[in-house]
Amino acid sequence: MTASTPHLIYIAWGFAPARTGGVYRAVATANAFAEAGWKVTVVAAPAEAYERYVGVDISMSNAVDPRVTVERVPFTWATQETDVREFPRSRALLGSRNYNRIRSRLDRLTFPENNYGQWRGALENALELIHDRDPADLVVATANPNVDFQGAYHLHKKAGVPFVMDYRDGWRLDVFDGGYLFPEKSRVGRLEKKYLQAAHEVWFVNDAIREWHRKEYPFAADKMQVVMNGWDPALFGERNVALPVANPDAPRFGYLGTITPKVPLEALMKGWTLAKAQDHIPAASTLEVGGYLGYFATPRGDLATLLDDARDAGVTFIGQVHKGQVAEFYERQDALVLALGEGRYVTSGKVFEYVATGKPIVSVHAPTNDSSNVLRDYPLWTAVPDVTPEAIATTLGDTVKLLHSATTADYARAHDAGETLRRDAQLSPRIGSLTEEVTA
Repeated sequence: MTASTPHLIYIAWGFAPARTGGVYRAVATANAFAEAGWKVTVVAAPAEAYERYVGVDISMSNAVDPRVTVERVPFTWATQETDVREFPRSRALLGSRNYNRIRSRLDRLTFPENNYGQWRGALENALELIHDRDPADLVVATANPNVDFQGAYHLHKKAGVPFVMDYRDGWRLDVFDGGYLFPEKSRVGRLEKKYLQAAHEVWFVNDAIREWHRKEYPFAADKMQVVMNGWDPALFGERNVALPVANPDAPRFGYLGTITPKVPLEALMKGWTLAKAQDHIPAASTLEVGGYLGYFATPRGDLATLLDDARDAGVTFIGQVHKGQVAEFYERQDALVLALGEGRYVTSGKVFEYVATGKPIVSVHAPTNDSSNVLRDYPLWTAVPDVTPEAIATTLGDTVKLLHSATTADYARAHDAGETLRRDAQLSPRIGSLTEEVTA
């Protein structure tokens, strides 16, 4: 290693081929550092852990720059284990509910985070070994899980390596209601303050989350940067201007993303059905839903039922859409439905992909959601005034009207709006600044 080839250790529990939230950001960040001339070592959980607990997208592995090295650190998730052959005797004796409660408490002994806390020891040991073998110039840790931050802090204290904290959500901040998940004097509060005092930079995905942290931790305000999500050019290939819909009397709507209980799925299904019943949208309209049902490898049955009940209204659930199939999914839609949880701090990686298509977007989320800021100047946007079936039905009708009226010029402006939201445009300034500091 020379001063002109700095070494980055990038800590991301969820990395390719995981299908976890934020994996696109993680892969893109590692790739961007490699493209900027860094030697990049990613520290992540094993692929087998993703297969067992959260699900995988094998095509994501192909998206990793071949110059990036990935070191896998052992991880087991006892409370998410579904194979009875792997159950410990204590789980059989205590029953799953009691076992899970006790095991979660044990996990938090080393680090105050359910399930992931027990990764701390293995993570810290792995980081020391990597740094001894090939000294790091910088560590970037992306969360959640927040134990990733502990790894970066550990190497900083142990070897003086500067580190960057990359928040995708909040640790103490509840991004949905704006309240506190943990009080200031809690163990989490004390750790977060300590990490922020020691960090070289702190990244947030939107300005609202950054401002909350600036007020909460004013001593670190100057370190805090906004590094928004964005869309990945490799995902879309050659990006052409979309054309007005050829048959707006049979419009095809699409939703793509992880569906959790925070997503207003029930309201969307009722709104869609009502839109058909009240002729807000043509009878031939369809809604194709792709993605995961819940955070884990096993789909949530309650969410599947909501989708199944709407089949007669033209709703189709296709399940997982691999990274390599994403562009094809968007290509066959006439308009895209952006359904998100409520909260002014809630951000979305998916909104950037939607904008990249240059197609009409209908927002099914509270107007205060941060995605509204991303879409504010997008020329092919309709949005619900509130997340009720009635409002959704009416707004879907407005979207159909837009499909009828939108011109080639409107689609060209939508294409241009998307060009400004590429992910590399968000990452480049920060990586450029860090590269200059390290190689100076």
